[in-house]
Amino acid sequence: MILAGGKARRMGGQDKGLVSYQGRPLIAHVLERLEPQVHSVLINANRSHDRYAQFGHPVIADAEDGFLGPLAGILAGLRAARTELLLCVPCDSPEISLDLAERLASPFVQEETRVAVASCAGRLQPVFAMLHTGLSEALDDFLRHGGRKIDEFYGAQGFEEIPFENSDEFRNINTHEELTL
Repeated sequence: MILAGGKARRMGGQDKGLVSYQGRPLIAHVLERLEPQVHSVLINANRSHDRYAQFGHPVIADAEDGFLGPLAGILAGLRAARTELLLCVPCDSPEISLDLAERLASPFVQEETRVAVASCAGRLQPVFAMLHTGLSEALDDFLRHGGRKIDEFYGAQGFEEIPFENSDEFRNINTHEELTL
C-alpha cells in the first residue's frame, strides 16, 4: 500500500503523491519500483481519489476522519488487504529499494513476527514496513485510545528491524525545494 493520505503542509498543502518530480507524479515513481515486488497495490488517499484511481489500483481513505497520521492509513490498508501481509511505503520516496518487499518479508517465516520495519544508518524508517493483517484490531484499539506514534505501536508488537545500506532508498520529498535535488 502506498501512503498518500497526508496533508503535505511542507508542500504547501498540495497532494504530494501527485506533485511532479522529473516530469511524472511522485506516486508514478513509487509504483514503477513497487509493482514488480508485489501481487497487488492499494493507494491510501484522503483526497484526489479520482486522480489516484487513474493509476489503476484501488484507492482507500483513512479508517478514521481527521488526518490522524500514517497509522490511520495503515489501519485502512490492513482492513482492505486480501493478503496475510501488507507492505507500506510512502508516496514521496521515489527511489524505494527494488528488494524492499522481499527483505521485509523475510522475518515472517517465524510465526511470532507481526511487524518488520526498515532501518538505515541506525534510524528506523517506520513508513517502510510490512505488517501482518491480523493486527487491524490491535491498531484500531491503539488509535481509539489516542495513540498516534507509529514507533510506539510497532514497539508494542515487538517488531523486527531490517537494516538497509542505501539511504537514497528512503529519501523523501517534503518541500518544493527538494523536488529539484
